[in-house]
Amino acid sequence: MHSTTSEPPASPPPLPDTAERALKIAVVGGFGAGKTTLVRSVSEIRPLNTEETMTRAGAGVDDLAGVEAKRSTTVAFDFGRITLDATSVLYVFGAPGQERFWFLWDRLFSGALGAVVLVDTRRLDDSWYAIDRLEAQGTPFVVAHNDFGEGEHTLEQIRAALDLDPHVPLVRCDARVRDSAKRVLIALVRHVSALVTGGVR
Repeated sequence: MHSTTSEPPASPPPLPDTAERALKIAVVGGFGAGKTTLVRSVSEIRPLNTEETMTRAGAGVDDLAGVEAKRSTTVAFDFGRITLDATSVLYVFGAPGQERFWFLWDRLFSGALGAVVLVDTRRLDDSWYAIDRLEAQGTPFVVAHNDFGEGEHTLEQIRAALDLDPHVPLVRCDARVRDSAKRVLIALVRHVSALVTGGVR
């Protein structure tokens, strides 16, 4: 007879004893842009998600234009972790996209190395607030176009539509794919490094 008991879920790997430095990145952007998906993709541990099922009560609050199939939403933040090397770990925080949760962003930005602004060209206007706020705070950031397969806009068109400064990196990604999502984080780290060393003005 087969046992009906299931194996307990695997525990996340502990931090290495040699870890001395923790770095933090925030992932921001509009409602439904794929922030939770990106955090899930890159995290080496089971990520912490604060997703709740969307109900009819929120129909008049959250604009679903372009993301009508969305069934859940982040109400606080997402959290993932990546071990960089024997002494450094990277914490990735995904911010909620709806305007009613923007008050949480200051806490998520505090102490961050930089930020990723994830954009969805179906709702490009949702990106303005994140970009304006990061620029006002002087927080380094990159913009990543989460390609949902529409393929209608070039990166040059997106850069012009967002009126991005020439030095702000703009990349394309698929937030569902780990390697693609990791390349976005690498682009941010390289951008921050260039700013620190004076390679970008």
